[in-house]
Amino acid sequence: MEKKIPFASDVILIDAAFLDRVGKDMAAHFAPLVGRELPKADLAVLLECLALDAGIEPGKNEIQVIFVYDAEHSRMNFCLPSDLEKEVHGMAFQSRLGEFSLYAFQPSDMARREDLFTESLQLLTESKDARRIMLVPDEGEYGEAVERLAAKIKGKDGVTVFGMNPPAHDYEYSFEMLGFAILQSLGIRAEEL
Repeated sequence: MEKKIPFASDVILIDAAFLDRVGKDMAAHFAPLVGRELPKADLAVLLECLALDAGIEPGKNEIQVIFVYDAEHSRMNFCLPSDLEKEVHGMAFQSRLGEFSLYAFQPSDMARREDLFTESLQLLTESKDARRIMLVPDEGEYGEAVERLAAKIKGKDGVTVFGMNPPAHDYEYSFEMLGFAILQSLGIRAEEL
């Protein structure tokens, strides 16, 4: 992957199936609590929230977002845009944080999403260009493997793992709750909760 696309200094690596599952569950759970039908989540707002939670300051940052998905999960139905291949891959947007460049990859042949995610993380770890790494792995399927890999990353400006369940042990990387960014992207205000 690194030969095809050089890494930016800030990279967000996302398991699209996990993000979609959590986003759908949260939308279904919070709609009755706030007493209104929730709109589809705004993907740009979600990505900005993840970057802010990881400590990226407003400026002219170059933030690369890599979605890993499999054939069964080529859409993230809880948000817009949702089609990873047709609407997300190769797109970019500007915000007060800088430019977000979006890419979506699926494993080839018999490889699994987990394999592509962990191999991508390994490439990020070895990259001299990637200085800050933000991860949204599937906690249930391979979260412990990512925890072990993330704990070994050295020489970076920051490593942040997003999830719904904080790790059982303290590690060198930061952990942030994924749910806060999803709530923001769904348009749920703090006063509604």
